[in-house]
Amino acid sequence: MTAHKFFAYISRMKFVMRWGLMRNSLSDNLAEHSYMTAVLAHALGVIRREVFGEDCDANLLAAAALYHDSSEILTGDLPTPIKYSDKTLTERYKAMERSSAERLAEYLPPEMAGVYRPLLTEDLPPRELELLKAADKLAAHIKCIEELRTGNNEFRRAETQTRAALDALGLKEVEYFRENFLGSFELSLHELG
Repeated sequence: MTAHKFFAYISRMKFVMRWGLMRNSLSDNLAEHSYMTAVLAHALGVIRREVFGEDCDANLLAAAALYHDSSEILTGDLPTPIKYSDKTLTERYKAMERSSAERLAEYLPPEMAGVYRPLLTEDLPPRELELLKAADKLAAHIKCIEELRTGNNEFRRAETQTRAALDALGLKEVEYFRENFLGSFELSLHELG
């Protein structure tokens, strides 16, 4: 019997730490980030479909978000300030991420690889892809809010940058989420109850 390695690799997401250049009050690994991004991507898809009456596959968004950074299992998490500091470096790193995603798909049986490859490589319809990217930014913004709530001012600039990135998207689904849900991330458990 052949042992395919795909899910063993995916289970290693929990070992890839994020925000490596920052002092973190709350640890954040790739598995946790992917879960939260999936929750947010699904929510944005539901908002697009149910609130704004536009076609959207929220379930596809959730599945794609679970795997959206899976290439980092092989590449590690390159901090954003480095990843985007130089156009050539950015292009090369994106190519490496794509190659790593393709490599992960090769660890699946051929009859399954066709289902997972588009999730790993983010080969999605453009309207879903924009919400996936928005959910990823929203997850980073929420991480910043949570860090600031602990008194960790190390994330002040990142919070400003992620907020500006969300503003720049100009997506009504993101604005709806921010207006209706984002404020609750600043509440304590007692305040939520």
